[in-house]
Parts: sequence; structure tokens; C-alpha cells
Amino acid sequence: MTPKTPNTSKTSRREFLKTTLGAGAALAAPAIVPARVLGGRQRGPAPSDRVIFGAIGTGSRSFSDTGALMRLGDVAFAAVADVDLARARRDAAADRLGVAESSVYQDYRRLLDRRDIDAVVIASPDHWHALHAIHAAEAGKDVYVEKAMTLTVREGRAMVNAVRRHGRVLQVGSQQRSDARFHRACMLVRNGYIGTVTKVVGVNFAGAWESRLPAEPIPATLDWDMWMGPVDPKPFNENIRTSRSRPGWLSIKDFCGGEICGWGAHDLDQVQWALGMDESGPVDVWVEGQPFAPWIAVDASRVGRFFGPQETVIHMTYPGNIALELSEMAVPNGGALFIGDKGQVRIDRDRFEVSQPEWLTMPLDTMPVQLYTASNHYRNFVDCIKTRAKPVADVEIGHRSATVCHLGNIARWVSQQTQTVGEKLTWDSKREAFTNSALANSMLERPRRKGYELPNA
Repeated sequence: MTPKTPNTSKTSRREFLKTTLGAGAALAAPAIVPARVLGGRQRGPAPSDRVIFGAIGTGSRSFSDTGALMRLGDVAFAAVADVDLARARRDAAADRLGVAESSVYQDYRRLLDRRDIDAVVIASPDHWHALHAIHAAEAGKDVYVEKAMTLTVREGRAMVNAVRRHGRVLQVGSQQRSDARFHRACMLVRNGYIGTVTKVVGVNFAGAWESRLPAEPIPATLDWDMWMGPVDPKPFNENIRTSRSRPGWLSIKDFCGGEICGWGAHDLDQVQWALGMDESGPVDVWVEGQPFAPWIAVDASRVGRFFGPQETVIHMTYPGNIALELSEMAVPNGGALFIGDKGQVRIDRDRFEVSQPEWLTMPLDTMPVQLYTASNHYRNFVDCIKTRAKPVADVEIGHRSATVCHLGNIARWVSQQTQTVGEKLTWDSKREAFTNSALANSMLERPRRKGYELPNA
């Protein structure tokens, strides 16, 4: 189960865990000692009150996440890990976080081996999220992981199992869960202000591209084999490894589900929250419109599609016969339009519209259904590390929301392969399997390279 790479030691998985956890190590609480035990006066939080982090991945999302955590005041970073040890990249992360050069690792397992680290920020490409998070949980670390939380449905369940088994806290970077506007919108829907919900409309975001980008020389500082991880190795191309280029791994099927899993993770997470489906999901999914061919990237200039084909609509049905439609109608990014028999709520990052103006200001604390909330997503995570409570975007929530994204992709892929439209794939959210399609079930996981398998349940 331990990844094998030319730049890592040949420590076995069992030896790695023995070294990491120590004999009889307690996993239920972080290594934080109250300041009163140690005594003494210090400006700001005492070192013993701080949560010590490591960062896995040093790209743009890591920059944002680690910066937000550092601003909390009771957080410090002790190490970073990245498969690319280019000096500019390495020094930028280490200097910003106050990490010594000796604590910058190319192999993330060396970071996890450190007993002084309580939690990790995982901002690696999506195809690495599962193993990074699972290995962190096994090593006794709490986890903040970027969305989309997973590459596949099976990865999500493995992550939930690992976090629960090892008593860890995991927060997904679905920060809209900590936004007052989205909280209010979901409270209005859940408390029946729009009546019985009949339909929800979201954006038909694009899926991922098949990569046929040409090979380029691998930089000497980059462990490309480790970057590939569980994926059957592809030739290096600079347009693959950086998410800000075109296409970037965010648009390539091997490493991500495309924008339906990137931006769509925000939209569909709000649908899940508003409909009370945090531990469940839709009951079916299908595609209407013209079957479309797989998107293939042969050069960077031909990629960058943000929305799905205009002639294609993804449909799902939620319990209660609530229709979800992902289409090209003008619903902005980050939320959805909720339609009930008594009104509507429309929410995204730039817009919050309701049928009744008073809904925007009415008090929420007297409503019968109360949804958890937090004013700061990162603060909530750090507080939960200390209290061992579940965060607002817990691992099960992240898994279920990512699953809805994956269902949309699977419906597209089945349509592509069978050249049919309108055939419903029936989804059993308890078993997390399709009941009427072996082809769709075969897409719940991806082939994984030997040495990078998911742990047994």
C-alpha cells in the first residue's frame, strides 16, 4: 500500500506506521497542552496552545489555505512537502510559513512521520487527495483537504472510513458552508419558506479532457513518477502539472473530474445542504440531448472549456421527487436556484435573490430547523481540532457532495460509450452503487498503480 518512488526509502507500510505512531500512540486527540500546565507569560497564544501544521502541496490553493490558517494566530507550520523541489517554489513556501529548509520534503511521508505535527493541509492535485488524507489519518493527523475531495466515489468512502477509524477531524475546503448568505439560503429552504421544493437548477459544468499532450523534458527538481502517484504514468508536459495553465490537471480526466467537480463541488454541495442530503443523495441520474464525443487535449490552445455542451442537460432526482437540472440557463457559479410551490431562492457568490424581501433580514434563531454554521471556515477547523467536534464540512459531507459531481460525470461517460440519451441510472445511496448498470458501477473507481491501492474497508 505504500507508494514506491525512486526518491523514497524502502520502508514498509507497517514500519512506517510504527515509526509514525509509536507503540500504543493515542489517536483521539492532538498533541496540544494547555498553557496553564506549562505556566509562564507569553505574548499571544502560548506555543503549547498552537496547532502545528504541515502542508502537502505548495501551489496556489495551498498559498490561500495556509495563509488563512496563519492569520488565526494559534497556528504554526513546521514542515512542507512537495514533489517539486525547485528552489523558487520551495523557498517561497518555506519563507512564508517560517519553515526551516531542513523541514521541506519531497516525500510527504517524511512530513507525516513527524510527531510534532498535529494536522495537515492537503492542496495536492485531486488524484492524490485520498491517499494523502488516508495516510495522514493513519499517522494521527487531522486533515484540511481541498475540494473536490475525491477523484472517485470509492475514494470518498475509503477516506470516511479512515477518518472515523482513527478518530480524526477532516474539514473539506467547501468554504461556502461557512458563509452567512449561503447559510441563510439553505435555512430558508430547509424551513419551508419556499414551500415544497419541486425543482433545483444548477450549471452544467464541463467534464474532463483526455490528455494526449506531447512529452517534454522533466525538470531535474521534479519527481514526476511521484506526482503521477496512483495514475498510470503519462509523459511530462508543463500544461499538465500546473492547474493555472491550459489545460492543467484540473481539466484532465486522469487527475480530476473537470469543472463539474471543481466549481460544481460548490454548487452541488449547496444543493445537498439545502435539501438535507448531507448523508445521502439523489436516487437517479441521466443525460438528455445529443450524445457527445470525449474531449481530447492534443495541445494547450484547444482546452479551457468551462461549461458543458449547450445541447446536453444532466438530470437527477432527489427523494420527494425533487428534480435537479444542470443546464445552460443563467444560473451563476457557486450556488443554485431553488424553486418551491410558494417561492424561490437563488444564491451564488455574487447574488442572493429571494421571493420575499423580508427573508433577507428575518432572524434565523427562531426557525425550527437549525443548520450548523461557522463564521470562518479555517477557525472552525482549528477549533474542532481542539474540541474533537465535527467541522461544518465534515468528511462524510465532502464525500457525499463529491459523489453527486461524480454521478454527473458517470452519466456523461455512459452516454458517450453507449451513444444513448435519456436512460436513467438508478442510484442506491446506502449501498453507493447503481442498481441497473454494470457499466456505471465500473466507473465508481479507477485502475490504480501497484503500490498506490486504497486500503481495505
